[in-house]
Amino acid sequence: MGKIRVLIADDHAIVRMGLASLLGTSKCLEVIGEAFDGEDAIMKALKLKPDVVIMDLVMPRKDGIAATAELQEKLPSAKVLILTTFSSSENIAKSLKSGALSAVMKSSSNDELIAAILKVAKGERFLSPEIEHLLEDDPPLPDLSPRQTEILESIARGLTNKEISSQLDISLESVKSHIKIILEKLGAASRTEAASIAQRRHLLPGRLAVKQDC
Repeated sequence: MGKIRVLIADDHAIVRMGLASLLGTSKCLEVIGEAFDGEDAIMKALKLKPDVVIMDLVMPRKDGIAATAELQEKLPSAKVLILTTFSSSENIAKSLKSGALSAVMKSSSNDELIAAILKVAKGERFLSPEIEHLLEDDPPLPDLSPRQTEILESIARGLTNKEISSQLDISLESVKSHIKIILEKLGAASRTEAASIAQRRHLLPGRLAVKQDC
């Protein structure tokens, strides 16, 4: 069996250089290319046909989540391993949902990273212990529908149910029903707590000031 062909996608040249040097020490691996962002990763992958793509999570133009999803659609034979310093369970969960088979912290040992690549090349899932603990201790929140996100944003702006009803042109009962579902999904006991959770977990667009209950 030939060497496992690896493409490295990271927006930091020094990281790509270090990874290429490390993987070059393994007789099982061959680095066939490097990409500086998500768009470049897709272009290089389609051209080079790697077995495994090591994908940074946070990159310009197109992040690792979007790049992974597009790559799975256009080149499903390429297995994706997310390599990140990012500690958000939401984004790691999204990357796995998008098709990544592995998520490894950049602080992991050299042996752990190489072991992860070998497993991913076989189609097996591998998560760093830190990431497993993160997903257990801070599980990702259920997705909110576009309407629920609109209502949650309105709550964070301090709008009343009646004002939300008027703003979104939906019935007052519909607003109340959506809010009940939002609270259940977020595990929140109040509107203010729901808005605070949403801001802390980056569920709301932009930076909204949360109106505090008196």
